[in-house]
Amino acid sequence: MKMYDGPVQGLQQAVLGYIRKHDLLKAGDRVGVAVSGGADSVALLRLLLELRSDLGVVLSVTHFNHKLRGADSENDEEFVRKLADQYRLELFAESGDVHSHAVANRKSLETAARAMRYEFFRKLLTGGKLKRIATGHTLDDQAETVLLRIVRGAGTRGIAAIYPRLNVQQSEVSSQPDLAIVRPLLATRRRDIELYLAGIGQVWREDKSNRDLRHSRNRVRHGILPRLERNLNPSVREALAEAAEIARTEENYWEEKVREVLPSICPEETCVKVKALQHLPLALQRRVVRRCAEGLGLRLEFREVENILELAGAEKPSARSEKLADDWCVERHKDELRFVREDATEPRDYEYRLPVPGSVAVRETRSSFEAAFVSGRIDDGYNPEQSIARDTLGAGLCIRNWRAGDRYWPAHTKAPKKIKELLTDRHVEGIERKLWPVVASGSEVVWMRGFPSPANRRPRSEAEAVVIREVPANSTNP
Repeated sequence: MKMYDGPVQGLQQAVLGYIRKHDLLKAGDRVGVAVSGGADSVALLRLLLELRSDLGVVLSVTHFNHKLRGADSENDEEFVRKLADQYRLELFAESGDVHSHAVANRKSLETAARAMRYEFFRKLLTGGKLKRIATGHTLDDQAETVLLRIVRGAGTRGIAAIYPRLNVQQSEVSSQPDLAIVRPLLATRRRDIELYLAGIGQVWREDKSNRDLRHSRNRVRHGILPRLERNLNPSVREALAEAAEIARTEENYWEEKVREVLPSICPEETCVKVKALQHLPLALQRRVVRRCAEGLGLRLEFREVENILELAGAEKPSARSEKLADDWCVERHKDELRFVREDATEPRDYEYRLPVPGSVAVRETRSSFEAAFVSGRIDDGYNPEQSIARDTLGAGLCIRNWRAGDRYWPAHTKAPKKIKELLTDRHVEGIERKLWPVVASGSEVVWMRGFPSPANRRPRSEAEAVVIREVPANSTNP
């Protein structure tokens, strides 16, 4: 990645080259420049003002007041308003109580501030006012982020850090495709920005909190990185930024691979097919597990991913992972891994009326159950193992999970047995055991998944019978 290392007047061309290399802005784009009042964002505004004729873009200014620094926050907003007025640019401004948001959502102030600021950006983009929002993230921000993530245990996705372009979901406004937040200064050093501003006589606002060493980023910025520059590598910031660019291209490659295999391995939101997963290379296994979890709003750490993969490779057909975030865990059920909430690991009983003829979908088993009349002939769909004589049934049937005390007498056995014992003999355990479906007529179980129908309910030759069949949710009837 080519970094700017020339005279002040060369900064415009370096930034223009970066914008074109990464296709960040296009002619006709309505671009909101996110200006906080600090050096980076003010420099970005001035640079884009000088480049707008080359780029063919329409500029405006955006500002979010976090209300965290009292009068200083209000003065920052006033400074940005005057800057927008000076260059006759439209200003989109909003404020929010970041402190209250952080307390209510149990987030750090930094995380809450970013969430509220980016929600403001998203509304501007999806509301049709803007097509791009440009932020002042620099190469120094990139280096700090990479170092922080390495120390906290990130993989290549984390090391990829800040992307030049962040696409914004815009399902609400299909008429506004290709919305994004862009970072035109990501290859530019902060020191060059300050030289540039001094060279054009542009003032900016200093945020005193940027010197507060209670914040980990400030300790990296003012202490750790300068020491690394002095003692290990004078170009350590550039080296960290280059590592981020390498990681981004690696992640783009793996993203394509994950998209290719995901439908066959994770056909449902909470389910992972074990055998299909195990056929993948380890690097792809890890990414697939992480992606499945992300679909549920979970961000897994390396240790959690390894624990889940160990569960997939376990010889026991039924086991549970360690607890994940937000009361989630992963359970192994034979050839499946299932993400379940801990409060859902003890499922409630279910019961549905089963019409004859007819069918009913059962959410708990992820399948449907069909009941149909047949005449008892083989060519009419008659299957003695799954058929029940119509004249032995009561007024109605229901499909439900088995209950304590239920008994069943499958054909070819000497006497009825407790369903609990039948499932134990088959090594059915965990949630699968709790949810195992049966069909009852009144208080008596007349059909049970995986077992032949009772001998005393088998239809006589040519007598009308009821056939019960389970169809998985993702199957298509022939």
